[in-house]
Amino acid sequence: MSRFRGLWQASVNATRRALLWKPEDLLPPSERYIFKFDSKEELKQWHLYADSEFNGLSSASLQIKESTNGSSGVFSGNLSLDVSEGTKWNISRSGFCGMRSKKFDGFIDLDGYDTLALKVRGDGRCYISTIYTENWVNSPGQQEDNSWQAFVYVPKDNWYIAKIPLARYLPTWRGNVIDEELEMNPSRVVGMSLSLNAEGGIPGSHSGPGDFQVEIDWIKALRTLS
Repeated sequence: MSRFRGLWQASVNATRRALLWKPEDLLPPSERYIFKFDSKEELKQWHLYADSEFNGLSSASLQIKESTNGSSGVFSGNLSLDVSEGTKWNISRSGFCGMRSKKFDGFIDLDGYDTLALKVRGDGRCYISTIYTENWVNSPGQQEDNSWQAFVYVPKDNWYIAKIPLARYLPTWRGNVIDEELEMNPSRVVGMSLSLNAEGGIPGSHSGPGDFQVEIDWIKALRTLS
C-alpha cells in the first residue's frame, strides 16, 4: 500500500509543477558569458590581424594586465597609413588592426538573447564589434563566414559597459555594408572580433593614425526583452 501511496504522491507533485509552469521557465538566463579576459589561457582563444598582411605598417598586441581588482585583456598597438615599399605584392591597404576569436567548436546559440555587452576601458576611439555566423548569405561555394558589424565607442580612462542590440548589427562583406534586408541567425554564431580603422567611426570619437589601447574585461550576451 505504501508503494501505491508513493506513486500517487509523485503524480500529485508532478501535476502541481505542471500547473505552476510558466513560459518564461524555458527562457535562458538573463545573461551569458561568452568571453572572459582574465588569464593567458583565455587569450589563446584569439588571434591578431593587421594591415601588415596587405603591405601596411600597423601593429597590434593582446596581453594580460593584472591589478588588485583582477585581470583583464589589453588590445593595443599603432595604426599607420603608410605601406611598405619595394614589395612584390600589388596589394596595398593600411590603417587597421583587429583581434578575432578562433572558431568555436560548433556554434554558440544566442537565439534567446537580444544584446551583446562588452565591459571596456579605452582611449576615446571607435571600435568595430563583429559577430560571425554560419555562411548562408554569401554565394554557394564561398568559405567566408557571414559577418555582422556595429560600432562601439570606448570612452577614455573609465570602465564602460557598451550594450549593442543584435538588431543594430549590419551585414557586411569585406568591410562594406550589404545593401539588402537581411537578418542575423543568432543560433549559429561561429566567432567574434574587435577591430578599428584609422579613419571613420562615429562623430566625436578620436580617429586617425597613432597609438590605440582598449582594455577588455568580458563579453556577454544579454536578454533585456521579456
